[in-house]
This record gives sequence, structure tokens and C-alpha cells, in this order.
Amino acid sequence: MNFLSGAVTYYREGGPFMHFILACGVFIVAIVVERIVVIGRAAVVDGRRMADEIARALGRGDVMAARKLASGSDAPVARVAIAMLDVGGRDESAIQAAADDAATLTMPALARRLAHLNMLANVATLLGLLGTIFGLTTAFLAVGAADPAQRSAFLAAGIAQALNTTAFGLMVAVPALLAHGWLVGMVEGVADQVDEVAIRVGHSLSRQNGASHHAATGTTGAAVHPFPGTR
Repeated sequence: MNFLSGAVTYYREGGPFMHFILACGVFIVAIVVERIVVIGRAAVVDGRRMADEIARALGRGDVMAARKLASGSDAPVARVAIAMLDVGGRDESAIQAAADDAATLTMPALARRLAHLNMLANVATLLGLLGTIFGLTTAFLAVGAADPAQRSAFLAAGIAQALNTTAFGLMVAVPALLAHGWLVGMVEGVADQVDEVAIRVGHSLSRQNGASHHAATGTTGAAVHPFPGTR
């Protein structure tokens, strides 16, 4: 209870800028929670394991099993794999183009609003500095114009506002920057998995297409004489 009353007193002594810094903090918490849910759903999929299982299925020639493995999730890794499997019968450039298009459509959704965390952290810091300036101005005006009996009270109020707003702005900004760096790292991890899946599934499809082409044309790795009946 003493902590709560002390926090309320601390907040009131900070002046009007504390309300704006608190608003920044509320927006930061909302963005962080929403991004954790969105990015967490994408990061929970093990891209390396999915790539291994799809490669084994394609190695057996079981395209339907590969599609079933990829269609079990809506994560960017799975969507890229599905896009590649949809054009699996075409050449390698078409497969790679499908992977690039799917990644372009899915990855920006993970990084959405992350830049707002950096911006709000800077705004909270600047609001704290602005409150410091107003608090020091109040303190200096009290020293020069206030009644001697009230001078110490005005001076203490101005200094409290100056220090409290600066501290509160930093208390909001520092966790926001830490959360921003952590979430960006999660997005980069998902992007690395997408790249790995695109490369490995692309190689598996290329090998499968090459094997299908040899089977259809009846060619093997050995040299074939152009005129079998002659020497």
C-alpha cells in the first residue's frame, strides 16, 4: 500500500507531461503484446524440420504428402513452401519466383508497427526532457518571484517535476527499445527459416523435375549413340 501511494505521489508531482508519457507507455504495451502474438505464431513453426520432412517426401516422389506437411500451418515458412509446391512442375526460375512472391507477401506483416516502438520510445524520452525544462523553469521562477515563505515549496515542486518526468520517460523508453530489439530478432529468425525452406525445397523440386524429365525421355547418365543400328 505504501508503494502504491508513493507511486501516485510520484506521478502527481511529475506534472502534466506524465500523462503524455503514460499514453506512450500504453501504446507501447499494446503494440508489444499484439506483435508477440503475431510473430510468436510464425516463429513457433520449426522451419528446418519442415524443410527436412518436405525434402524427404519429395525424395520419395510424394508431392501430396509434401503439400500436406506445408498446409498444416499459416506461418510464412509454410506459405512459401506451398507456393513453391504449387509451381513444382515448372523450371527452377519459376519456383524461385514463387518463393520470392510468397515471402514478399507474408514477411512485411510480421514487421508491421515495429518501427512505432522506436518512435514512441523517442517521444517518451523527449517528453521527459520537455517536462524537465518546464520543471526547472518553475523552480527558477519560484526563486525569483515567490514569497520567501513559499519559495522552498515552489522550488521543491519544480525540481520534483523536472526529475520525475525525466525518470518516467526513461522508464517507458528503455523497455520499449529492448522489446523492439527482441521482436526484430524474432522476425529475422523467421526470415532465416523462410530462406532455408526456399533453398532446400527448391533444390528438392529441381531434383524431382530432373528425375521426371529423364524418366519421360528415357535418357540416363550414359552416352547414347545417335544411330543405334550403326557403328
